[in-house]
Amino acid sequence: MTRHQIAEQIFRKRSYLCVGLDTDITKIPRHLLPGADPIFQFNKQIIDATKDLCVGYKINTAFYESMGVKGWESLENTVNYIPQEHFKIADAKRGDIGNTSSQYAKAFFEALNFDAVTVAPYMGEDSVKPFLEYNDKWAIVLGLTSNAGAKDFELQRFDTKTDLLDEGIHIEKHGTKFLYEMVLEKVSRWGSINNLMFVIGATQADEFANIRQLTPEHFYLVPGVGAQGGSLKEISETAMTKDCGILVNASRAIIYASGEENFAEEARVIAKQYQSEMASYLPS
Repeated sequence: MTRHQIAEQIFRKRSYLCVGLDTDITKIPRHLLPGADPIFQFNKQIIDATKDLCVGYKINTAFYESMGVKGWESLENTVNYIPQEHFKIADAKRGDIGNTSSQYAKAFFEALNFDAVTVAPYMGEDSVKPFLEYNDKWAIVLGLTSNAGAKDFELQRFDTKTDLLDEGIHIEKHGTKFLYEMVLEKVSRWGSINNLMFVIGATQADEFANIRQLTPEHFYLVPGVGAQGGSLKEISETAMTKDCGILVNASRAIIYASGEENFAEEARVIAKQYQSEMASYLPS
């Protein structure tokens, strides 16, 4: 899926909502459990109830991998059911040596036909590049995350040195940067604004203005709005670009809006609330 196609869908639907199908079999309504594939039946009804209100679906693969072969079947059934116009994200957080990353890319982009994969950048450029070699596919690289552990590495400051030439005089400028800033600056040079996004957690609102300066045109996948407490208003006002530039993910707040047989109808109510608020922030 191209950037233009994503933006076109956003403005047509007046929504930049991504629904997270992080489906936990212990949390779905009990009446679905006797079925042959209860996870898929749950996801199917959520998709049917929300597809006109969102532009994408994010599947956290851990919830499916933990169930073995049956989980992978549910995942594949779900991906195949999502309408073609929607942006399909495999939240798999892959990243390994080049030949291994190539196989991960093949698995998610060819075997499962996702549009994007979340990628951890810790092992460097050769671990990310294989995800950037596919036309109209995306690597969504972890930038600054919402979890408490972000402070362990991402929000640690490191000494930096910049070589400058001022009127023919060589100057060394010393300073400090957060690790996440170094990641954004370096990774943004590995791809383009047409195949590379960043995960930026909504609970890191204080950093969004700085992040947008570092990566002024990249799309962000923004988890952490809703159950984790991030502010949709604050993120939208700080990070939005002329073609929106943000995909806000909501998972638990939508898919677990009800544990009863009306779960899909209640999911739609919450998704509609997100969509209506997003419409008010989008330029006309």
